[in-house]
Amino acid sequence: MANNEWYVEYEIHQNRPGLLGDISSLLGMLAINIVTINGVEGNRRGLLLRCDSFDRIQRLRAILDTIQIISVRKVKQPGLRERLAVRHGRYIERDADDRKTFRFVRPDLGLLVDFMAELFKKDRHYLVGIRGMPRVGKTESLVAASVCANKRWTFVSSTLLRQTMRTQLGEDERTNSHVFIIDGIVTTLRAARKHRDLVEEIMRLPAVKVVEHPDIFIRETSYTADDFDCMIELRNDESQVISYDTVDSGFSSFDIS
Repeated sequence: MANNEWYVEYEIHQNRPGLLGDISSLLGMLAINIVTINGVEGNRRGLLLRCDSFDRIQRLRAILDTIQIISVRKVKQPGLRERLAVRHGRYIERDADDRKTFRFVRPDLGLLVDFMAELFKKDRHYLVGIRGMPRVGKTESLVAASVCANKRWTFVSSTLLRQTMRTQLGEDERTNSHVFIIDGIVTTLRAARKHRDLVEEIMRLPAVKVVEHPDIFIRETSYTADDFDCMIELRNDESQVISYDTVDSGFSSFDIS
């Protein structure tokens, strides 16, 4: 993240004609450049700005605070959530109790792919769990995000095309330029010892790992929720319940194709 970029968000109480133009003119007079601007979450507007002087950002905040028809909500250096909010026009939903859990519905696949692509760019150990019922778009989103992150993807275990249970990796795969995709049900309930040994080896690599069905993976292994850096939930709609009631220890009747 460039340290000369700032995120400013304000809520509009009276959207009079010319408001955005006035604010844009103010930014021009302060020599602050607009990188991106978009509406976010209803009556709010987010601006990604570039400026090499914090004093000018402080002056901008002081002037905006005098405009009665708007309320400044944020002035900060942008994180991933702010950058994606400006790009897509809305914030990623985060669990109120577990701040590392992020929720998406199927119409948000574009936002989800962008979000995961940013996570996948990490060149170190990073463990992601993704929850969701069958045919909601989990695996396809993982592949698309890997492409966006300019990384190769490796199915360690999967049922996307046919049941996959890898037992070894090539030397060219043992790098942090790969995203390793593990199906938690296949690995823990269907695979032989050689496959599970490989998974243990992969989990020690300084690379990005993604576990589909992480709740089963946690239930059947020594890993805990605290070992995961991020949890993602994907549903067809907000009312859909993610349930693993049909997945029994040692046997799976869960349709994971």
